[in-house]
Amino acid sequence: MPGTRKLGRTSDHRKSMLRGMVTYLIENGSIETTLTRAKEVRAVADKMITLGKTNTLASRRAALAYITKEDAVKKLFDEVAPKYADRVGGYTQIYKLGPRRGDAAEMALIKFVDTETKAAADAE
Repeated sequence: MPGTRKLGRTSDHRKSMLRGMVTYLIENGSIETTLTRAKEVRAVADKMITLGKTNTLASRRAALAYITKEDAVKKLFDEVAPKYADRVGGYTQIYKLGPRRGDAAEMALIKFVDTETKAAADAE
């Protein structure tokens, strides 16, 4: 069930961290983080893209209430969400990278699914 991991943080710190990570994911397209954080970010990022697909004033304000930068919201509604207009869910992928050198935490790369490469593979 998404949203139940505490991640060793207080609730305010955890919410703030997830807001920042989702904003960074929308801005840059990928994040390298721990596996458990990536799983939490995936749930929130998918909800933000679903908001972006509706593209109403209410959904834009709801996204602005969560995402920390206005430029990221603009990119979400203008570039990211329209790519997934015909997709029902599963907008992100998580790739396991192996253990981190310092503390052996399982690292992962979370990024948006490429719709162009999938469409090209289906056409062949």
